[in-house]
Order: sequence, then C-alpha cells, then structure tokens
Amino acid sequence: MTLIQHQLRKNSLITLAGTVGVGKSTLTKTLANALGFEPAFEKVDGNPYLEDYYHDFKKWSFHLQIYFLAERFKQQKRMYETGSGYVQDRSIYEDVGIFAKIQYDNGNMSDRDYNTYHSLFAAMVMSPYFPKPDVLIYIDGELPRIIERIKERGREMEINTPHSYWEDLYVRYKQWISSFEVCPILHLDIDAYDCHDPESVSAIVSAIERLQAEPELQYLKL
Repeated sequence: MTLIQHQLRKNSLITLAGTVGVGKSTLTKTLANALGFEPAFEKVDGNPYLEDYYHDFKKWSFHLQIYFLAERFKQQKRMYETGSGYVQDRSIYEDVGIFAKIQYDNGNMSDRDYNTYHSLFAAMVMSPYFPKPDVLIYIDGELPRIIERIKERGREMEINTPHSYWEDLYVRYKQWISSFEVCPILHLDIDAYDCHDPESVSAIVSAIERLQAEPELQYLKL
C-alpha cells in the first residue's frame, strides 16, 4: 500500500475492534503501511495458559484473562514510550467488556476473580502509560458473512467451534459497541471497503482525520 499523506498527529493511536473473522489484522497492516505508523498485534505465541485452558475452562479462565490483560498493558506502555503512531489490532476494552465477561457469564470465573480482574483493569486505566485511542475502528457485518470468512481462513479450532458461540459473540459485540464512550468510533462494514483498493483505504484515512479533527463528532459510519 502506497503511503498516504495525512493530517493525523504523529503519535496517534488507532485501535481496531470487532468479532473474530472480520479482518482486523489485515486492516491493521494496511492502515499502518498507508499512514506510516507501526502495527501492534496481539501476542499469541508463548502463552503459558492456553493449552491448560482448553482442557479445563473453569480452572484456567481467570489465569488466561489476567495473562492477556498484562500483555495488553505492556503493549500500551511500549506504544506510549515510543511516541510513534500506531494501528492496534484489538483493544483492551474488548478483553474486559466481552471476553472476560463471557467467561464470567458461563460460570468459568467466580465473582471474586471477576471483581479482582476488573479492579486490576481500573488501576491500569488510571496509569499515565495508558493512552486512550484517538479513534476506535469498529468492523462489523452480517453474521452469515462473518461465519463464511471464518471458514475461508480454515483455522481448525475456529471451524470446530459451535455456531452458538459465534452468535453469542456477535450479539455481545453489538451490545458492547452501543455503549462504548472511551473515544470516537469509525464504523466499517466488512463489505463496504477493500484493503487492496487505494481509494477505499484513502476514504478510511479521511474519516479518521475527520474524527480526530472534530471533537464533537463521536461516531461516523462508512
């Protein structure tokens, strides 16, 4: 992707959010290249709890979510310290508002552990190393289209996941974004843009610029 001239602050943080399969990682790479920013991805390798978690959700869900929370905070700290612009694949707010809550609602996390988890997150948010995103890009689409994309990328664990889980996750994302007020939201439909089309990417960049330049504008949909 050719570098796009833009008016965003050089230390801008653009965070992508959305359910599994909507294309966050692809758009993260595309926007980072177009803006001349650094991409920031989830750490998926070396997780010491993941294998145990899949053998016993109830025993290990708290440990797994604490690990994800710690890794996300370390990523936030690194981004803050460099002073560079970043495009971030998935937000810490999703970890707290969606994935930890799923574990709690399904009985895999006790009241005590869930409250401890939330207290830790609250302490992290108060840290000077925890910059809020300038814009959160929420990627959405019709559930059948998202399921289709999950199947197309062929990850066995995802393909074998019950359809009811994807339905639950989809509904939770709808509810979560409807009450999200941390920063302005750019709402993208998965079929309304093309990462391989410079004009499409340019339109996304222009929308991000507008949201950053107009503080009174808190929501924009392309």
